[in-house]
This record gives sequence, structure tokens and C-alpha cells, in this order.
Amino acid sequence: MSGEDVAVSYLNENYKHFSSLARAIWERPEIGLEETFASQTIAAELEKAGFTVEFGAGGMETAFVASWGEGTPIIGILGEYDALPSLSQDATPERNELVPGGPGHGCGHNLYGVGALGAALAMQKAMTEQGISGTVRYYGCPAEETLTGKTYMARDGVFDDLDASITWHPGYANTVWSNGSSLAMNSFKVHFHGIAAHGASSPHMGRSALDGAMLMDIGVNYLREHIIQDARIHSVIKDGGEAPNVVPPTATIWYFVRAPKREQVESIYARMLDCAKGAALMTGTTYDVEFLTGCYELLPNPTISNIMLDKMEALGGIEFSHDDMDFARKLQSTIDPEVVEMSRQNTLENAREGTTADDIGDVLCENVIHPSEEFRIMHGSTEVGDVSQITPTGNLLTCCHPLGSPGHSWQITASSGAEIGFKGMDYAAKAMALTGLELMVNKEARDAAKQEFAQATGGRKYVTPLPEGATPKKGG
Repeated sequence: MSGEDVAVSYLNENYKHFSSLARAIWERPEIGLEETFASQTIAAELEKAGFTVEFGAGGMETAFVASWGEGTPIIGILGEYDALPSLSQDATPERNELVPGGPGHGCGHNLYGVGALGAALAMQKAMTEQGISGTVRYYGCPAEETLTGKTYMARDGVFDDLDASITWHPGYANTVWSNGSSLAMNSFKVHFHGIAAHGASSPHMGRSALDGAMLMDIGVNYLREHIIQDARIHSVIKDGGEAPNVVPPTATIWYFVRAPKREQVESIYARMLDCAKGAALMTGTTYDVEFLTGCYELLPNPTISNIMLDKMEALGGIEFSHDDMDFARKLQSTIDPEVVEMSRQNTLENAREGTTADDIGDVLCENVIHPSEEFRIMHGSTEVGDVSQITPTGNLLTCCHPLGSPGHSWQITASSGAEIGFKGMDYAAKAMALTGLELMVNKEARDAAKQEFAQATGGRKYVTPLPEGATPKKGG
């Protein structure tokens, strides 16, 4: 039996075990930096298998690094496990909150973390039986939803000695990110400080912090006309006063600014801070900036991506049952048909020329979909981008929810606690395990991945986007 056969057999034999772990984490959803149960559950499995586990990476209690093996090469596997607020949902095809207003796994990170765990343990099993040398490294990465975990871990250098890293994410199409990227991002709050006063009898004695925040946002909205089209700026007012008849002495506006390149984010960010300065001058207020986090754009690695795609094809896609399809079809019926159609078109646009609607399926994707040869940008952000700026990184996606499911939705929460999510997770674990084993034994592939990485980075070293002294913060 080959090492790959050992890994696949191990995951087949332990399908119910890993599904139960993913379900247990799904049943106890925890938001970023509060993932005590999830991180300890996964870490316990690794410790039981002989991995050395160290918590506290990046200054976060729920972050950890687990290692097994000896010497090089060192292959990293990234895992996530944070949930999202207000997305509590039972694993049913109709809306049914388990905890009103509670969190839920609306991005499938219960699957993400456990799928990565399965890959790491399958690699260990195959390496042990086949006498393959090297080190498997599992990274327990918290708070992805606030783009915090990997950025702070990267700042502390925990990825620096990797020969390569691999990861995945629940999605619709079974494919890889071989020729695409994500947006770099800054997350920051601007706190305005004014003077309280009676809004009717003595407004002249007050200075409205809310006016400062609103005028800053007006300036930022005018700025939008003069930044690149692929940039994104979005905001919320976190503090705007308590009553209309009190001039607000404090106000806070929270921004995300995104762009295709890190340097573009930095440029736009500087101009937004000028808007804050002007707003303070206009309103007679003061302000301070609280930088929360930032991340880089994703740097794809064609060599690792092609290995992933080959392994996925060798595995032969996913076979969903009649019950899976029925569940997914009922869930899809809760989604606006226009949204489903947009998702279909987007999937086809991101696929290789010649891919048909039949190839991608109408409710669940069972086939392996080759990505488009055209470079494309995903207009969200991920701090996997920071890891990809440090070491060659491959990223795959597998079908875990119905076509059209909006990101961060109750429909994805439902799917992530159901069999369709577990089958997508199992497929991802197998593809990652086979990719990791290939990178362990194939020096030529590792060298090619490193050469592509060097060309893409131009030899520059990673510099954290975090300012000196920045600390991870719960809830953004």
C-alpha cells in the first residue's frame, strides 16, 4: 500500500470520528479569540496522536502550533475554527435559530479546522508507515473573521521556517486558487472626542464628536471617486451618542479599507486619516486612531495548486447521496433565484473555458472544476495572504453548501452541521493530505514552488502590516 493509499484509508476509516468533531464544534460556536472549546478539542486530538502543542501563538490564548516529526521538509497545514455572530441555525433547510441572536458557523470554519486536522493526522499515519522523514506542522488559527489570527502569528514568525503551507476553505466548486488573489486590508477605528452640552439651551458650548465622525465619513465618500475601482471602503458607527438633546462627547467610526495590493491599502489609508484630521478641525474635536489589524493580498503558487488539482482529480470528486441532494435543494429554495443564478454565472466565469453548467451542477458540485486561466481577484480578504507572503502556499475549495448560498449566511450554518458539509470536509482532508505527502517526498516540486515564490515576491521579506505594540482585540 502506497503512502497515499494509507492516508486515504485512514480518513475513510475515521470519517465518522472527524464528522463528530466538526459537529461538536458546530454545536458550540465561538467567535474570534473566544474559541476555547474548538481550539482545545483540535489540540487534544493532535496531542493524543503525539504532536507537540504550544498555545499562545501571536499573543492569543486560542492560537496554537502543533508539530510532529523531525527535520525538513516542514509542511504547514492551516486550520481555522471561529464562528460568526448572529448566525445561529439548526442543521435544517428552514430558518430555525438554536440560540436567538447567537453565533453560528456561517463560514464553515468548524469544517475548516477539523478538515485540516484530518489532513495532518493522515499525513502522520502515512509517513510513519512509509518511513517518510520530515515535519508536519498544524497551525490553530483563531479569529479569521476579523482578519486577526494569522496576521499576529505571522508577526511573531511562526511560519518563517516552513518549506510550504497548504489550506482549504468550504465553498461550492471543487477547485483551487491557482491564478487568483484576494484584497489586502486594514481594519481601524477612529475615536472622536468632543465636549458634552445641552443640545437646545447651550449647543454653542458643546463640540460634537458625532459631527466629527460623520464629516470624516463624508470626506471618505468623496474620496471614493479618486481611488482605484477595485478598492473597497466600508464603515459602521460604533458610538454615536446616547440622546438627541446631548451633544455627543464621544463617537467612533470603524472602517475596513481593501485594495488588490498592500501598498495601495497603505496609500488610501493615509488619505483617510487626512479626512479624520480635516473633520476634527472643522468640528473643534480631537481624535485618535485605533489600528486593529491588516493583511496582505493572497499570493497564489501554481506549482502547489497544480499538485492539489491533480490529487483532487485522482480522488475523483465528491459523491453526494439522494438525501444530501434533497436537503441541499430544499435549502437552496430559501435563496432568491436571482442570487442562485448569479452564483452559477460567477462559478462558470471562474472556471476554465469550456466548463458547462452541467459540469458544476445545479445544487451541489460533485466534479473537480479547473480554474480559469485568467487572473481573478476575490473581493474579500483573508490573512492566509500573509502566510502566502512568507512561504509558498496552496489553497483549495470543496463543495460544502448549495449553489447560491450567500457567504456568512444561515444557509451555510445549516450546511456546515450537515452531511453535505462533512463530505466536503472529508474530500478536502484527503486532497490536502495527498498534497502534503507529495511535497514531503518531491524535492523538485518544492524547489519549483520556492522559485515561483521568489519570483512573485521579488525576494522581498515579509513586513507585518501591524504597527508596533498592536495587540489582538476581541470582537474587532
